[in-house]
Amino acid sequence: MKASDIRSLSSTEKERKLSDLKEELFNLRFQHGIGQLENPAKLKQIKRDIARVKTIMLESRQDQTN
Repeated sequence: MKASDIRSLSSTEKERKLSDLKEELFNLRFQHGIGQLENPAKLKQIKRDIARVKTIMLESRQDQTN
């Protein structure tokens, strides 16, 4: 997911996206643990997406305070 796509979301949509990504990461970790994960690179991508969403959420909070 691109940063520009995330920035276009509302704050509630960003929170929902973050929640969905965390749930997906949990499921991928579970699949990895039992050996059913077909694409291990997906774990890295989801982690980066989570970090990207959190960063943009923090930026928007800081912009609101200034």
